Amino acid sequence: MTYSMTGFAVATAEFDGGSLTLELRSVNHRYLDLQLRMADELRSLEPALREAISAQMTRGKVECRIGHAARQSAQSPARLNTALLQQLALWSEQVREVLPNASELSVADVLRWNGVLESAALSADTLQATLQQLMQQALQEFAASRQREGEKLKQFMLERVAQIETLRTGVAPRIPAAIAAYETKLRARLLEALGSGDDERVRQEITLYASKVDVDEELSRLHTHLDEVKRVLAKGGAIGKRLDFLMQELHREANTLGSKSVDSEVSRCAMEIKLLIEQMREQVQNIE
Repeated sequence: MTYSMTGFAVATAEFDGGSLTLELRSVNHRYLDLQLRMADELRSLEPALREAISAQMTRGKVECRIGHAARQSAQSPARLNTALLQQLALWSEQVREVLPNASELSVADVLRWNGVLESAALSADTLQATLQQLMQQALQEFAASRQREGEKLKQFMLERVAQIETLRTGVAPRIPAAIAAYETKLRARLLEALGSGDDERVRQEITLYASKVDVDEELSRLHTHLDEVKRVLAKGGAIGKRLDFLMQELHREANTLGSKSVDSEVSRCAMEIKLLIEQMREQVQNIE
């Protein structure tokens, strides 16, 4: 399969103690750049997340966001974190020793303190198990999203390859006609200048001219590179770098073809080929 580096997926899970949302988005990048944003209580799963995403992608800038919204329910009443309460009491005494006029913490202040109220449903095991399920669900959707985009890019590339091949096959028949036209023009000039057409001089000039405008080698290499593009696309996988190299080779041959052109139609074909190659090169930047 051909995969795009651009993808998006989101998965949400609800449970007694709250909800978890895992969001994945990616854009093109020269190498794999993975950024994870999550709550501290979920950090223990970061290595597993990195490993799972790295196993699916080799290039791209990936952002993974994990949102955790806690809520209380009748089935899972809140309970006080006694260890944290004792710590708050100790801190309060130490502060008042330094600042005697400091206000004491009220009950409302204590209850609002992060971590004082705990829920049995929000245990680390529950969070981790739920997050593992979300991760698998999101990664499947993420892969499907990148695959759909990748198939569109593949079809785009194949259409341009076919157009370039059509233009390429139209160039070769133009060269003999251009040489014949040059020979006719040369004979007319010699006849006008010398009063006769010097066959030996004409043959020498035509031979030199034909070698300068011969584009068989460029057309052959264009054909070879186009076949390689089709082969790489059929192979799939992490092919972006290989395709980028082939775009450079195609562009080089198209430039040479244009520089050797002595026919307006060949010049037009060379320009069209370069435009198509440039279109492909832009899209290749999104292929993994």
